[in-house]
This record gives sequence, structure tokens and C-alpha cells, in this order.
Amino acid sequence: MGAERLLNGKFGLFNHFLYGDDNWVRTTNELDIPRLARNIAKTGASRYVITLMQGRKYMLAPNKTYDKIAGTKPGEACAIRDIPLELGLELQKYGIDLYLYYTGDGPHADEVIGKRFGFTAPRQNVPMEFVQKWAAVLREYSVRYGDLVKGWWIDGCYDYFGYNEELLAPYYDACKAGNPDCIVAMNGGVPKEGPEKRFSKEEFTCGEYNDFTVVPETQYVNGAQVHILAPLGLSPDGSEWNSWCKPGLKRNAEYLAGYIRKLREVPCSLTIDIIIYPDGSFDAAQMNELIKLSELLD
Repeated sequence: MGAERLLNGKFGLFNHFLYGDDNWVRTTNELDIPRLARNIAKTGASRYVITLMQGRKYMLAPNKTYDKIAGTKPGEACAIRDIPLELGLELQKYGIDLYLYYTGDGPHADEVIGKRFGFTAPRQNVPMEFVQKWAAVLREYSVRYGDLVKGWWIDGCYDYFGYNEELLAPYYDACKAGNPDCIVAMNGGVPKEGPEKRFSKEEFTCGEYNDFTVVPETQYVNGAQVHILAPLGLSPDGSEWNSWCKPGLKRNAEYLAGYIRKLREVPCSLTIDIIIYPDGSFDAAQMNELIKLSELLD
């Protein structure tokens, strides 16, 4: 499909679905996917990104490879319900593309399972043995979803973890196993200057920033389509980085509309992080402002 598909539509939405407890089956079963898809469509978003996991043992979908390596039973760490599959099919009804978030550090925060995969604190000198195990989990998802998933946003591909071209390649290959036309971005952190390309083959930049202020000077960075991801929520402690997956409004619709118009001149695409609640609902203030933003961009 090519990374130019990112430029279609008005903007994308991003959700960290990171709820997890001793009854992960119940937690995932309570997610109202039709309601979530309707809400995404109401905002006018053209693509949607959701986390498969982040740091802990919980996975948003079943995965036999994960359970085999982790020594877990279905439902203990991997959801029994296949949320990405259900969600992807629901979003197709609205013409909305599904992207998935994955990481480069696996379930490192879980002391037992993290050790079984082979990467835990202090998360340095990442071994190829871990990468191969973790890429195998990714490959199972990729092959299952096929072209239902249009792209992958892979976090935690940091230099200080020890990642390099050789160690990142298995993740890229795993993404392509299910859909050769999918696009992939690997996150090296918030760029100190302009947008950065982390891996030689990635098709778009992760573009992580903490606010809606950066406007790239060019459309491509070493052949990768520029893309920006930033959070709309308010940081509860005032820190710059702590507004991800938070309620409230850092910027209003008028500001965001002006910002997106500047990005269109590059052209560059924007994805907006907002909070999602366990049932699939959004913060009312954020929802209303995104609907207003969509109207301003018509």
C-alpha cells in the first residue's frame, strides 16, 4: 500500500489499552468493540493504533508462541478474545485502517516471564536469543491478521537497549510475514532535533513527541515518510512526558486544525494519542474536541 496511505484522511488516533489484573479474560471481554469503532469513526480519524502490550505480561490477543515460551495458559497473560481481529473487522465497516503497537523490550516488567524471554532490567545489551523469541510472537500475530493490519508502530528500539540493524531486522521481517505491503516504524525515542529514521528499511517515522509543535522540513527522512505522534491529554504532575493516555486537553481544536494544515504543506501525517477506558469509551472532552477538529478540517 505504501506509506503515502498515511496522508489519506485528516488524522489518526492512538490508544494505550494497558489495563490488566488477575482476571485478564474479564477485562478484555468488557471492551465494547462496536462502541469503540463507532467512537473512532465519529472523530473523523482515518486510522487507529492500539497497543498489543507494553512492558507487562498482558497481551491483547491469544498467542500460542507466547504461551509456550512464557509457560502460561490461555487467558493468564494472552487474552482469549482476539481483540485486534474483531476490531479490525469492525473498523473496515467505516473504512478506517488498523495499526498495531508492539515493543522491543517484551514483558520485561514481569519478573518471571521476562526472564523466560530473556530480557529484563536494566534492559541493556539485548541478546539475539530474546529478539528471536519476541519476533516469533510478533510473527504469529502478523500472519494471523494478514492485510487486516496496515502498519506496525514498534516502541523501545533504543540504542541504550543495544539495538542495531541486525537486531531490529527480525521484527521487520515478522511484520512483513503477514502482510508484505504493511508499513513499519521503529521508535528510538523522542528525537532531539527533527524526525528520525531508526531502521534502514522502515517506511515511516515513529515521530514521538510530547506536544503538537514540531513541523518537519521535508516529507521524507532517508526515504521514510514523516509522521508525528503526540498526546492530547494533560499531564497530572506537570511533567512533559506524562500526558500519554491521560484525559483533558493540552490543545484545542482550533490550534490542532492550524497545526495539521501546516503538516499538510510538508506533507506529514499526524496521530493523536487519547485515553481509552476499559469499556472502549473516550474522555468526553477529548471526544468533543476531536469531532470539532474534524469539522474544522472539512
